[in-house]
Amino acid sequence: SRVDELNQLLRADAELTADPYRFRVLSLENGVASVSSPRSAQLSAVQGLRAMYPRLRDAGVQSDAMMAAQERLGQGQSRAAQLVSGQADVKRVRWVLDQRWLAEHGIHVQ
Repeated sequence: SRVDELNQLLRADAELTADPYRFRVLSLENGVASVSSPRSAQLSAVQGLRAMYPRLRDAGVQSDAMMAAQERLGQGQSRAAQLVSGQADVKRVRWVLDQRWLAEHGIHVQ
C-alpha cells in the first residue's frame, strides 16, 4: 500500500535510522499523512527524550545534553516531514502522538 511505500522511504533514510525513535506513517487520507511522533502538546518532550535516551534520565531540563537531544529530535521530525510531504500525493503532515511506543517505554498518556 502507499503507507508502506512511505514507511519504506523513512526507513531508507540514514539520518532517521540513526535515531532510536522511528517515525512511521500511520495513514494517508485525502493528501494528509498522519505520522507518529514521541512528542506533542499532550506530553513534555523531555519525557519522550528520556525514553529514547536512557542516559538522560537524570539530566536536567535545561542541561546541555537535554537541549542537544531536543534539537536532534526536532531535526529528525523535520526530516521525516520533509521526506513525506515531498511526495506528490501528500499535501500535509499531521503529527500523532505515538502512545503505543511511549507505553512500551513506561510512559502512559491520559
